[in-house]
Amino acid sequence: MAKKIPFNVVFASDEDVNFPASELNNHGPTVHGWRSAPDCGLDSHDIILRFQQPAKIYRIQLLAHQYLIPEKVELWLHYSPKSLPSTPSSQYFDFLGFVALADNANTNYKSRELQSVTVCPRRGTHLKLRLIGVQGNDYNGTGQISLLAVNVLGEDLEVGPTNGNGEEHLSNEAPPLDTATGELALASICDDLLFSMYVEESIVQSIRELEQRKVLAVNAERFEYARKLKLCMTALRSAGERLGRYALAKRQAVQQEDFTTARLRKEQIEMYRAAVLRQLQVQQLLEPQGVALGTNDQSCEIYAGGKPSLPAAPSLQDVAQALAEATYSPKSLTSLSLDDKSSTDGSQGQPGNDSVVATPAPAPAPTSLQATPTPSLGGWRKSHDELPQSPRLPSRHSSPMSSRQGSLRRRNKSVPRNSYEDYEERAIPTLRQECQGNALLEADPNRGRSRLNDRERRQAALPILVFGSELVEQFYSRQFQDREDGLLRLRTFLKDHDLEDVSGNEHAASPNKVARSAALLLHRAVRDAVYSVFGQATETVRMLFLEYVPGRVSPNEVARCVDRLLPELLAKSGDPSARLHTLAQHTILSIAACPEVAEQHLVAPALSRSVGSGTHQRLAMSRLQMLEQLVHTQGISTDKHSGLTCRALSECGCSGIHHPAEPVRKVAERILLLVYKVNPRLVRKQLPPDDDITRRNLLYRQLFTEFDKLDLDRKQELLEANKYGGGHSSGDAATPPADKASTSSDASRLMTSRSGHGLGPVASSNNGYASCNGKQQYNEQLKRSMLSVSNSCKGSASNSESTEDNSPKIRCPFCDWSCVGSDASQLDRHYWKACPFLTKCPQCSQVLEVAALNYHLTTECDAKESYVVCARCTESVHKQLYELHQMEDYCRELKTGAARCPLCHDDVHLPQDGGWKLHLLSAGGCPGNIRKKNLKKSN
Repeated sequence: MAKKIPFNVVFASDEDVNFPASELNNHGPTVHGWRSAPDCGLDSHDIILRFQQPAKIYRIQLLAHQYLIPEKVELWLHYSPKSLPSTPSSQYFDFLGFVALADNANTNYKSRELQSVTVCPRRGTHLKLRLIGVQGNDYNGTGQISLLAVNVLGEDLEVGPTNGNGEEHLSNEAPPLDTATGELALASICDDLLFSMYVEESIVQSIRELEQRKVLAVNAERFEYARKLKLCMTALRSAGERLGRYALAKRQAVQQEDFTTARLRKEQIEMYRAAVLRQLQVQQLLEPQGVALGTNDQSCEIYAGGKPSLPAAPSLQDVAQALAEATYSPKSLTSLSLDDKSSTDGSQGQPGNDSVVATPAPAPAPTSLQATPTPSLGGWRKSHDELPQSPRLPSRHSSPMSSRQGSLRRRNKSVPRNSYEDYEERAIPTLRQECQGNALLEADPNRGRSRLNDRERRQAALPILVFGSELVEQFYSRQFQDREDGLLRLRTFLKDHDLEDVSGNEHAASPNKVARSAALLLHRAVRDAVYSVFGQATETVRMLFLEYVPGRVSPNEVARCVDRLLPELLAKSGDPSARLHTLAQHTILSIAACPEVAEQHLVAPALSRSVGSGTHQRLAMSRLQMLEQLVHTQGISTDKHSGLTCRALSECGCSGIHHPAEPVRKVAERILLLVYKVNPRLVRKQLPPDDDITRRNLLYRQLFTEFDKLDLDRKQELLEANKYGGGHSSGDAATPPADKASTSSDASRLMTSRSGHGLGPVASSNNGYASCNGKQQYNEQLKRSMLSVSNSCKGSASNSESTEDNSPKIRCPFCDWSCVGSDASQLDRHYWKACPFLTKCPQCSQVLEVAALNYHLTTECDAKESYVVCARCTESVHKQLYELHQMEDYCRELKTGAARCPLCHDDVHLPQDGGWKLHLLSAGGCPGNIRKKNLKKSN
């Protein structure tokens, strides 16, 4: 497996004094890299690296500067045995190739480019980099070029015979590849340049040791121990990135001679490193004594739930307080630091440690204080990873001239991306509420809280009068912890505020003033960008309306509070984040559940407004989902001001079904179905007429199909009611079984088909597609079937000696075929074999209407992938026969307003006004319909 090949820079054609070529020997967050001499006038710059021992090279990685960029970098390799001289003048280099670098203008010179070059396995002892040309830009006024880091990956070379020139090409060998990713297999993740450039050096060493222990654990089949090691290494990477940022901040402070900040950063690094190693139990996992510990093979709480959590990073404020307390208690500091150092480093304290720890500015002091924080610290606050900004430092965002500004931009797309590439892409603002020098050592607990200015005091005059300025200042604070504490205090105030106290104390605020003041503060809190603050704010809103408002606050004040909070919550309900819009929806529905809010209809009118096509998908969907929930919980109202009337809901639903987003249309359809159950006529008036043209639209076809199902259910209920009512009025105790079976079978067969007729179960899959006779004929046929069934029930119940004319008949709704009897299977057999309106699909053998065959073959059939629609005659044709079909005489242009019969390929004129019936049933009609002969035989 490939590993990092150590090397030393032995030659450089030129270099800047402050950025020597020796910087390339090391990798880490604080390295400067090599930089050419300013205005040197050279066209090319050579850098020669000598490997510490001969190696087999697999990959070379180069990290360029963000604006001091060469045009290209040539790679040369040389191999010489130890017996031959190795001076640059006597070496013969073999050209490997070159790497072209981008000018980086598209990133505004704020990111760096990493080039990873995989080469054929070559043996070598020296690597020469020749940097040619300069990428000109406004930030490079001196014509310099730079190279931040070089990494060589390969394997140690076993000494063997070579050719006469000293170099050898291993054409028969291939680099080791990872079977999972197909990339170069590395012995350790620490060998990658992406890792070593952004993780602190001590953490890198710890991860290397943990990787070795993991290999031994797997070989010994200690799989629980190996799992812990893997999770520990993952957590250490994140901690190492943070420590790398702290080291970078310390170096910048030293460059600016801001030694106070540098000292604090040094202590911060020590404190956080010790806390991470202690919490992750790194010393125990390493098993320093070489003896396997039983606890490592057992599950523990830290590694039980996946990736372990890291301790909170100490801010510079906490470090300053720790130093201040260490100054005033040196004795306790001495004993604690010795214990902590021995437990952290795994070795006993040395004799010279006592004198060092007793000084006012000790290095191990904050480590010991972190182990046992004093009560005055109050625990560490969460750090934002900001870099220190001294008053003498210029702004980091003024120009990209900062030495480490920018992010790593990887051009090799084959290598998987990871978190290290985004190391410097985040903006690094200055620290808030952190001052320099002696001000950091001041222990003022309220220095992080913002004071209200005059404008804010005028805005919050009433809340200050009711709750006091301290609570209001927490709402206006820049620290999110203070805002969370303010919301907790507000909830406590609302719980403890009692009406008896208000009546007994004339200076106490009334419930109306308390509600108004709370709404003013919550209006600011629900707009907060921090999720934890927003969650606390929504919980406070729910408590205000569900616990405090009922029975206390007047209706006018309730309306005022809702008008202030509802727009902000509606805006949050359209947030793309799932947890935000879900929480906002739950809060709005909780407000609507308040009795005072429900009586005044304050929420539903805002939700039932029409949804425009330009409304954002998430916002429109949230509004319709909440409206649907209100319909389920509160029902459809007849009060025109409620916002839940049939007219308001149908108008909202009709506007929603035209939204371009499909999830919004689905919710709008469900709302229309809820309204249709109550007032079907009003819903149909809001929609286009139910005819063939309208049903060609998939949206309306699905919607009208659901309407037809609801109509059928409603009419079946009426049919059952009439049947049982007729039986009792005639004096019979029950309906005869034969009549009952006939009635149920006839009613169950009445389903909507493509032409709007009643169709049996055989063709039930085609319902919802419009054809020739439309909806009116379906309604008329349904009424006739219901009337015939009810008459048959009444006749059989009233007269047992009825004649043949009064016996029940079964009639086909398509071709008017009828027969005497009550056996439903006769109608099914007629559908299957004889009805000229129906035919069988040649692919799936499903019985369907002739008018629906072309549509079925291309959209519904199991073999629909094999059929296409002819662009000339609109028939469905098999793909393999499409060219032959276009050569046929009957493949001709379709006339306007006509339809094409799939059986005889003739035009059907006026298909919506009985054209299909005339074509299929007349004597000189469709010549390709063989069912007409069967119908005559059966008759």
